[in-house]
Amino acid sequence: MNAKTETNSKGTTRRNVMKAAAAGTGLALGSGVVQGFPTIWAQNLKNIKLIQVGGSYSAIIDIAKQATKDLGFQVEMQTADEVSLLNRLINEPRTIDIADIEYYFQNYLIGRNIIQPIPLSKYKWWDKTVPIFTKGEYPDGRKVSRQGTLPYKVQYLESRDAKTFAKHPTDLLSGVPTVFNADTLGIRPDLIHRPIEHWYELLNPEFKGRTAIVDVPSIGIMDAAMAIESRGDLKYGDKGNMTREEIDKTIAILTAAKKAGQFRAFWSTFDESVNLMASGEVVIQSMWSPAVTAVKSRGMSCYYVPLKEGYRAWASCIAPMAHLSGLKLDAAFEYINWYNSGWQGAFIARQGYYSSVPETARKFLTDDEWGYWYEGKPAQHDIKDPYGNLMEKAGRVRDGGSFWQRMGNVACWNTLMDEDRYMVRRWNEFVSA
Repeated sequence: MNAKTETNSKGTTRRNVMKAAAAGTGLALGSGVVQGFPTIWAQNLKNIKLIQVGGSYSAIIDIAKQATKDLGFQVEMQTADEVSLLNRLINEPRTIDIADIEYYFQNYLIGRNIIQPIPLSKYKWWDKTVPIFTKGEYPDGRKVSRQGTLPYKVQYLESRDAKTFAKHPTDLLSGVPTVFNADTLGIRPDLIHRPIEHWYELLNPEFKGRTAIVDVPSIGIMDAAMAIESRGDLKYGDKGNMTREEIDKTIAILTAAKKAGQFRAFWSTFDESVNLMASGEVVIQSMWSPAVTAVKSRGMSCYYVPLKEGYRAWASCIAPMAHLSGLKLDAAFEYINWYNSGWQGAFIARQGYYSSVPETARKFLTDDEWGYWYEGKPAQHDIKDPYGNLMEKAGRVRDGGSFWQRMGNVACWNTLMDEDRYMVRRWNEFVSA
């Protein structure tokens, strides 16, 4: 008998028992109210532990604690930097249950039986998912920039063992979209004293020795390309998939700027970026939204500037690892559905990120929070971060405005280039020059 449709004489399904667990009904599961095999199954459920491994921006312990509370089985978060995560996925896949990855990681994993596809029938929120992921479009029908790894390009599969991504929607997802954002430059307006409107300001000698760039090659070079193209030095065919010639020209420009003393630092961790900006050592730099939030929560002026050339966007997804089966796979699908049911989406909204299913996140935000984070409205009350710290004073409007003002102006996406190995080698030469 198929384990997913196993029932007792009263028609109790395994899914119903799990729903009871999610409702926290320890009595229903443990007191013998539910009889027969499903009771044994539900008791075993309590012993399930899912390990999610991802970046520090999404694999957050608070989310794991809430999931554990709501679902009745244990969820554990572990963080890893980009290189460590990729190595672990490929070399130690059985140490992970839920892969928490940026979409461009799919280019490394496709066809290698590391993560398993998700049938649309197992995921309940697809019809409420932002069309950036489902169609590669904005709500008004405009196409989203395809420079870099637009999630839509790697979203669908034709079969479980596919070696390439489907060019059109199918019933099989490579992963479920979760957290995403539009990234730009962070500045200290109290130390700059003038408007910043273009990416080229990152290379402006006016800020010599007071700029910083993220030392993650695949991301840092994209920020650099935005600045270089903005300044008019080079016009890229696709900033997300540079030719060797474009990489060489980009590195030459960056190396010259470095030798001239343009950069104060090359940061690789969240805390480094926060400390550089909060201390005033740096006044303009590559930055992530929660880092801007963290600087503000320290009482410092920090602004995430909406630049005229647009944003560098990124998006993450989660997927069960290929080794999961049976009860543990059932639990993984329940967790994936829980993940986008609203609590997590509201939590990450309070640090400046977006949920792929905004409608569910809204239910866990106040009207004022929703207005500030998603609609670009002035805050009616002080805005707090996920931990209750003051992030923004009443009356302020979110940097860049509303959700669609920000996500509707994406210039490129984080990506894996065809010449990735060459690019990383050249980037490291620049950093050590």
